Amino acid sequence: MTVTNQKPPLTLLLANPRGFCAGVDRAIQIVEMAIEKFGAPVYVRHEIVHNRFVVESLERKGAVFVEELDEVPAGARVIFSAHGVPKSVPAEAETRELFYLDATCPLVSKVHVEAERLHERGLEILLIGHAGHPEVIGTMGQLPEGAVRLIETAADAEAFRPRDPAKLAFVTQTTLSVDDTAEIVAVLRRRFPEIAGPHKEDICYATTNRQEAVKAIAPRAEAMLVIGAPNSSNSMRLVEVAERAGCAYAALVQRAADIDWQALGRPATVGLTAGASAPDVLVEEVIEAFRQRFEVTVEDVPVRRESVQFKLPRALAV
Repeated sequence: MTVTNQKPPLTLLLANPRGFCAGVDRAIQIVEMAIEKFGAPVYVRHEIVHNRFVVESLERKGAVFVEELDEVPAGARVIFSAHGVPKSVPAEAETRELFYLDATCPLVSKVHVEAERLHERGLEILLIGHAGHPEVIGTMGQLPEGAVRLIETAADAEAFRPRDPAKLAFVTQTTLSVDDTAEIVAVLRRRFPEIAGPHKEDICYATTNRQEAVKAIAPRAEAMLVIGAPNSSNSMRLVEVAERAGCAYAALVQRAADIDWQALGRPATVGLTAGASAPDVLVEEVIEAFRQRFEVTVEDVPVRRESVQFKLPRALAV
């Protein structure tokens, strides 16, 4: 009798777009170019992006990651992360005469500018976002303490009591669930019809596109894996989007080693995507892990084409 170890067939539905967005790509380039131009070490306040693989790769090249500027030696060079920082951070860097580069994503900077303009009009600002997220801390830190009120849920929007209902405005974190945010905004507009909003959607194009790609795949997949970090807002939202779109099993993994094969079982179709701060090398790693256990067919599922690029700081010009 012939015994065969034939692998079960599996179709991997590969979300497109996935992985790095233009803001993340720019931030990583800033760190790499700063090390190349100025030499190691170059200090980075907070994780440049929320991905340990990326952070550890940059550490090997000469980046030193710190949480606060008081950990940066006098005369050193420091970079601010893609998530943005409160105004107090560059002010402190200037007081200490530190040379700094700001790697804040331009789409986050847009939200900062919007908040300032709305505040200058005398409006009370509501920020839709997640408490404690670096981007939220940075956005709230653009204005005087107490000028921005955080709204995390539709229930928060229902319970909020403004100083003056006729003088309200809202902005949002760039990495939120599109559907959740729409629900919160609907509550605010119902309660406060005169509320001012951003001229253009604050949730960034990359977050929106990756969520749309997951929505296209999830109904076809028995399981969905999202490659990303647990402190990555946009990655966590992709898991939630997959569940809501009808996928019975959705999980976040940082590396192939994190896959729970027992929970996954033996599906015939699995969706695969990556958050905006996860490099494509990790996608390839996960695909290879599936090939060890299944006879894999990879089906690319294109939803949007992305061509956005952001300029680098002039200080890094060769």
